[in-house]
Amino acid sequence: MINGLSMPASEGNHIRWHGEKTMELTVKTFDELTTTELYEILRSRAAVFTVEQTTCCQDMDRVDYTSYHCFYKDGGTVTAYLRAYYNEGSKDTVKIGRVLTLDHGKGLGRRLMEESIEAIKAKLPCKKMLVHAQKQAIGYYEKFGFQVTSGEFWEDGIVHVTMELAL
Repeated sequence: MINGLSMPASEGNHIRWHGEKTMELTVKTFDELTTTELYEILRSRAAVFTVEQTTCCQDMDRVDYTSYHCFYKDGGTVTAYLRAYYNEGSKDTVKIGRVLTLDHGKGLGRRLMEESIEAIKAKLPCKKMLVHAQKQAIGYYEKFGFQVTSGEFWEDGIVHVTMELAL
């Protein structure tokens, strides 16, 4: 249940990755996650945001409880992930955050965004999506139709901008 709404579990979508592996997009609410999935999600978030990007922030911010979690697993490891939730209780805007891939430059991030945007639109009907994008990731989000709607600001020690996608 998210924001008082009962949401069905996702059947997922299949993608080809590296031309040989089939990976399924998993989309779940917090309560639907297994303990192993939750552990692997948090492990991947720590690997990217704490270790790779050397940020010091409170990653577990209780937003996970009201989010949809979209991810791919390779074996037992979560290799790409994002979460989506209604922004500040609004039913008009969905915020996407914690976007990551462990294996860069192989197209998995593109597939994650493409398939997750479609899943989010089905599960969290809204008029727009927004993301607080790291400055160096602006081009990545622009590929999906997001546009910069703010000036630069600091978040967790990294320069960000707000970007929005009108639906």
